[in-house]
Amino acid sequence: MAANGASCEQPQKRAGPKDKQNGKSTDLLLRERRQKEKEDRLSLVLWRRPVVTLHYFLLETLVKLKEWTFELWHRRGTVFVFLLLCFLFSITYSTDGSHQTYVQYLEKKVLWCAYWVGLGILSSVGLGTGLHTFLLYLGPHIASVTLAAYECGSIDFPEPPYPDQIICPQDGGLEDSISIFSIMSKVRLEACMWGAGTAIGELPPYFMARAARQSGTDPDEDYEEFEEMLEQAEGAQDFVTRAKLGVQHMVQKVGFFGILACASIPNPLFDLAGITCGHFLVPFWTFFGATLIGKAIIKMHIQKLFVIITFSKHIVEQMVSLIGSVPTIGQSLQKPFSQYLEAQKNKLHHAGKNGPADENWLSWVFEKVVLVMVCYFVISIINSMAQSYAKRLQQLRHSEEKSK
Repeated sequence: MAANGASCEQPQKRAGPKDKQNGKSTDLLLRERRQKEKEDRLSLVLWRRPVVTLHYFLLETLVKLKEWTFELWHRRGTVFVFLLLCFLFSITYSTDGSHQTYVQYLEKKVLWCAYWVGLGILSSVGLGTGLHTFLLYLGPHIASVTLAAYECGSIDFPEPPYPDQIICPQDGGLEDSISIFSIMSKVRLEACMWGAGTAIGELPPYFMARAARQSGTDPDEDYEEFEEMLEQAEGAQDFVTRAKLGVQHMVQKVGFFGILACASIPNPLFDLAGITCGHFLVPFWTFFGATLIGKAIIKMHIQKLFVIITFSKHIVEQMVSLIGSVPTIGQSLQKPFSQYLEAQKNKLHHAGKNGPADENWLSWVFEKVVLVMVCYFVISIINSMAQSYAKRLQQLRHSEEKSK
């Protein structure tokens, strides 16, 4: 029996390394397959395969609409209450009476807040490349309010036309009465709403990682990279990986205050904080509360302060004079900047009067930059949705192979 026991044990010991080797080769093949599939998906872009990309984009759009329709049907009670409130508001809005003053004020504020919240969501939600709405919209708005405040000596701009157009009040104040804090209070609503929008835009990575952890479904690409990073944490050498691991460790160990610290500074790795919180099942209000406070209050006040100081009257004048001191091309560069600032000052003091017909080339360049960035953003959304549909097809193929 001892001999039989020895003979039984011997094959088991020899089979161990083979099983490990087979496991390693299977993992290697799986990783190579995933890499090849990822390369195939990334090749789906408009400038390489336009017909297939547009076709997959339309199919993914239909799939998303179908999913959203089913989701709304499952939440039909909430949808019904929302539609009922909209119906009551429309009746109140269309009925004449003394309440119309308050209705119009509420409508103006709600639309203004929704505009900035929407821009904030577009900046961070992860659609395509993301639209840098702070540089394109909020930053220029704060800068224009700052320049107008110093020029007019007041922040009490007539409403209307503010905020669509800024003009100086008839009884202008003194420039000395303008302070950084008064300008910050003038743009606080816009800045905080934009910050709240960026906080809302950080929720998809959190929900994606949370759902993948709870259900064990096929994870998203970003979540796959996160899991691989955790597996290879010990051998991480490059700066980017170590920075990602630093964010992950801070969020995991410090919790609320770690998330708050990551959200309160310009942090391109904050998506990783959302994935980390979702992966480790951090409560929703812990994650969203810290993100909202960090982005809508702390970070936005830092960014506001930076823009206001940069575009204060004395700093702008010094910057224009420094441009003129550049050898050879300084004077030719200084002239359009000076003309642009002078034109903006004239607009502030001449309500309803149009400027000269020939626009300053700085305005023309900025408009074209905005147009190009918006077009690239739309193209990146099309590419991203086409790649998402390609991944659906790959997952369907995998499930069919497993069922055979």
